[in-house]
Amino acid sequence: MILSEFLKSKRETKNLLLREVASMIDTDTALISKIEKGDRKPTREQIEKLALALDIEYNKLLTLWLSEKVYEEVNGEEMAIDAIKLALKRVKSDKQ
Repeated sequence: MILSEFLKSKRETKNLLLREVASMIDTDTALISKIEKGDRKPTREQIEKLALALDIEYNKLLTLWLSEKVYEEVNGEEMAIDAIKLALKRVKSDKQ
């Protein structure tokens, strides 16, 4: 699932205009448009506001946002899967 497409779909399902969502999260229409087109990535703060505005479970939206950050960082790297596995082990051990 791609964050930009998910956000656009949720906005359209709620029958909201770009400018309405922009107003709800204190930003401009152009930024929302760029986010939905995948030209800009929302900040963590914007993710929180978008979750509220579009009635999306925050943890679900944050997980999607974080997964895209990881994907963008490792996409195209030959050792991407090994690096992700190693990072996962580290995250799990840090939680213990």
